[in-house]
Amino acid sequence: MRLTCHPPVFLAWGGFFYKMLLADRIVLLDEIQFARGFTWINRNRLKCDRGELWLTVPVWKRGRGLQKISEVEICNERGWTQKHFQSITQNYKRSPYWEEHRDPLGSLFEKEWKRLIDFNLALLGYLKTALKIEKEFVLQSCLGVRGRGRDLIAQICREAKADIYLTPVCGKKYLDVDLLEKSGISVEAYKYVDPVYPQLWGDFLPRLSVLDLLLNCGGKSLDVLENANAQR
Repeated sequence: MRLTCHPPVFLAWGGFFYKMLLADRIVLLDEIQFARGFTWINRNRLKCDRGELWLTVPVWKRGRGLQKISEVEICNERGWTQKHFQSITQNYKRSPYWEEHRDPLGSLFEKEWKRLIDFNLALLGYLKTALKIEKEFVLQSCLGVRGRGRDLIAQICREAKADIYLTPVCGKKYLDVDLLEKSGISVEAYKYVDPVYPQLWGDFLPRLSVLDLLLNCGGKSLDVLENANAQR
């Protein structure tokens, strides 16, 4: 079985879902530490008339010390969900597939979420369904694996009975390949190519949330991802 891992990021980019396509199973690392500095766990990019549109989910950090991703709570004091959805609406209401996604997205942003992990999982679930990807997420916490460092991936593979670990080429340097191979797990690396597709607001911006792709390309979005990488 080919397994891969990834943190449960906010409004994930296309590379996340392409990795999911290549793997038999994807494990979301909800038990690893939530970074104190920049992280994609609670922020990502879309596009606006000025270029990048950054969306950040406010979370409680002060006095919380080191937190696992599964423990991070959202700060709901400033009406951020309404502001986020207003920003998305303002900048994508003229996109070809906005009407298709407006109401289901609106329902996700209307809800008052307590934990960041729950909001991220709801968004990731919606995005993968919209892309017509039928594979399911598995949480690290559900596997009962709480290792640290480079041994974590080997532990997850052993627990999930995987014999191949899938990683992007750029991520291979973070793996203990010798440890994995000694555990009977081979490492398979792949290269991801960002697709180029029609966007609103001028020049193309790569590596945005896959939501940008969905709102501009609709039901063709998965083909766009696959075709870009089939031609590499």
